[in-house]
Amino acid sequence: MLLAIDIGNSNINFGLYDRDSWRKTGRIQTVLDKMPDEYVALFRNLLAADNMPLDRIDRVILGSVVPPLTGTLSEMVNDLVHRYPLIVGPGVKTGIRIRTDNPAEVGADIVANAVAAYDQFKGSSIVVSFGTALTFTAVAEPGDLLGVAIAPGLNTAVKALSQHTAQLPSVQLVPPPSPIGRNTIHSIQSGVLYGYVGMVEALIKRIRAELPGTVQVIATGGQALLITPLTDLFDRTDPWMTLDGLRIIAARNA
Repeated sequence: MLLAIDIGNSNINFGLYDRDSWRKTGRIQTVLDKMPDEYVALFRNLLAADNMPLDRIDRVILGSVVPPLTGTLSEMVNDLVHRYPLIVGPGVKTGIRIRTDNPAEVGADIVANAVAAYDQFKGSSIVVSFGTALTFTAVAEPGDLLGVAIAPGLNTAVKALSQHTAQLPSVQLVPPPSPIGRNTIHSIQSGVLYGYVGMVEALIKRIRAELPGTVQVIATGGQALLITPLTDLFDRTDPWMTLDGLRIIAARNA
């Protein structure tokens, strides 16, 4: 059984894969100052709640964009299942070529998304990941990660508004009754959600124009379902795509 862990700036996503399917997936909040023992107790309880046997976990892969937590979660894994994880980074076989100016600076989550997309479609694709950052990853034949566009994520934008203005509050991100806000909350919801729809559509169209052939567009990440109902440019939504990419990388390094 494979345990895959994706450490993001806001959330840690994890999944248990066995016999060609995900037996369990979950998401917990990223906490920088939590100790390995605390994460051990948390993961043990989460897995025990669904009767997931720890002694059947024989492979672990870890992708991280939070360097201070990489070692913490690696120690947690060793304490939990008595083995250290494969950590996605330079030297790990991914099956794709990273064609950016500095491949080492490309985040593990972006690499995993590109791996999953090319494995599924074997052609051009754009993976739009809705997280703390909003990323657009361009993939093309013969398995090349061509580059990435990065913008602030939706929650990041809302927090910036509330933290850097005197009178604008932090709001829950749900579609307002109208794009013309008639109170402060609806005005922020409209500006962020519909504004991001416009940005997402514009970037997809610009990136699509530079990719060969038919282009598949996939939405992933914890906030994907906020935007995908508001546009028709996505061919598929897969909230756990990063875990699937980690699973494929683990298999290629078995």
